[in-house]
Amino acid sequence: MRLSIIVPVYNMAADHKLRFCLDSLIHQTIADYEIIAVDDASTDESLAILREYESKYPWKFKALQSYENVKQGGARNKGLDIARGKWIGFVDSDDWVAPDMYEKLITKAEKTGADVVGCDYSLVDTQTMNVGKLMPNNTMDQTGILDHERCKKLVMNPGSMVIKVYLKAVIDEYGLRFPERTFYEDNCASPIWMLHFTHFEKVDEPLYYYYQHSESTVHEISVEKCEARLAMGKKLIEEARRYGIYKPYRQEFEFAFSKLYYMNTLFTYMLGVRKPKLKFLKQIADGIKQEFPDFQDNIYYQSEFDEEQKKLAAMHMESPLKFKLYFQLLCFYRNKLRRSATNGEK
Repeated sequence: MRLSIIVPVYNMAADHKLRFCLDSLIHQTIADYEIIAVDDASTDESLAILREYESKYPWKFKALQSYENVKQGGARNKGLDIARGKWIGFVDSDDWVAPDMYEKLITKAEKTGADVVGCDYSLVDTQTMNVGKLMPNNTMDQTGILDHERCKKLVMNPGSMVIKVYLKAVIDEYGLRFPERTFYEDNCASPIWMLHFTHFEKVDEPLYYYYQHSESTVHEISVEKCEARLAMGKKLIEEARRYGIYKPYRQEFEFAFSKLYYMNTLFTYMLGVRKPKLKFLKQIADGIKQEFPDFQDNIYYQSEFDEEQKKLAAMHMESPLKFKLYFQLLCFYRNKLRRSATNGEK
């Protein structure tokens, strides 16, 4: 079998989301493939929909049921455990793909000898096959034989996992899996996975449709999700050390950690949580001081973040309380300016 497409599913029955995703997979132009959909203890009609597709397309569709919620990473792992394809692809159950996506990716792999191939995606807010806002994923200077320089770039920017196919033999050889029972598992898994492959190629087209809707996790910020980011930052470093890939790319992993664990969490928390707690801000600061006390001197940190972000981070590291008060005043002032500008336009 050429391909296994693994789809984790949790409460996606409403608004035709799950069916639209599955229909795009059922009608792929590539031959000899399977779809493994894993229901992650849904409380809606998702499992019934999966059983319906399994009954209708038994030769290519398999529905699995998890009786406890292990989140996206756990559901993907269950799919990997039974996958039979030479290649592995992942799709989120509220997204969909172009009819020829997997044919193009695997054809590219077969022509070039690559063991991982990706593409771009587009952002859409309606169920359509028209390309939306183009989102390039990975850069062409990351492609080719994965030497030291390309691997450095992939640690810092591994790209999305749902727009790639991976050679299953490599996954099996190194026992690659996802963190379970957490959010943001891709942020940990993606760079770790990429450093185990030897040749990366890209189809320079948007073949994956990333659906933005009100229920999407990207629109919902919570303390639980911020805590998950911290956990995945720590897990990233643990996994890099466990696989023996940390030391050659220490600067790059330090930057990836400071971005995921620290900068993204810090500003997401302050902007998205209604009542930020000083205790959590201290936890973030203490965590990065413990792992990378000199992260602000990192060459990538200095070049990748703007001056205001670095100034605010320095303030936070010096005094979480001072940072909290200043940031809240800054947001109040800027919101006031925006309201005044809007009223002036009227």
